[in-house]
Amino acid sequence: MDWSEVFTLSYRTFLTMLVIMDPVGLAPMFIALARDRPAFEKRRLALKATLVAGGIIFVFGLFGRALLEHLGISLSAFRIAGGILLFMVALDMVSARQSATKETPEEEREAQEREDISVFPLAIPLIAGPGTLASIMIQTNAAHGDPLLMFAVFLVTGVVLALCYLALRLSNQIAKGLGLTGVNVVTRVLGVLLGALAVQYIADGTLELMRGGLRLN
Repeated sequence: MDWSEVFTLSYRTFLTMLVIMDPVGLAPMFIALARDRPAFEKRRLALKATLVAGGIIFVFGLFGRALLEHLGISLSAFRIAGGILLFMVALDMVSARQSATKETPEEEREAQEREDISVFPLAIPLIAGPGTLASIMIQTNAAHGDPLLMFAVFLVTGVVLALCYLALRLSNQIAKGLGLTGVNVVTRVLGVLLGALAVQYIADGTLELMRGGLRLN
């Protein structure tokens, strides 16, 4: 086993998932949604949201390829679509505004009236949004079915999910420590990195299509 390949894929997966899930950016959203709920309830919501999102991500990472094959969608096309979605999210992050691909204003108003916000909108689509699902699909495909590489991808993704959970648990402290300006600065920097990754996804997918990669391989 080439351990440099394991390290490279792990690093790429960590960076991709960290940027698209944006644990720091989740903190102010969670504060707005949870509002004046008691501390024990916020802890429960944070844990449930992380577990639900993790389940969705891991299932999609394992069976997403089979789903695409069933629908007749090439990985190249999926990579381009995922890149476009990531780029849309990146633009919103650079502008320091909430992404329309994650949650509409109507969905936000509905969420604030719901009793349980852990599944929607925290788990879906704030954590396990379309960009996240596209990313896990691309990273697991890069593992080429190798058990160790697949384990590395899921392990690193689990680490990022743990960071999301910590961000939700420490949302009040993060918001107070960084302030609105600090949160916006971090979000903008992550947005630039995400934009570069999105362009790379689109470029790779386009090259594959041009080479005749119209079928999953």
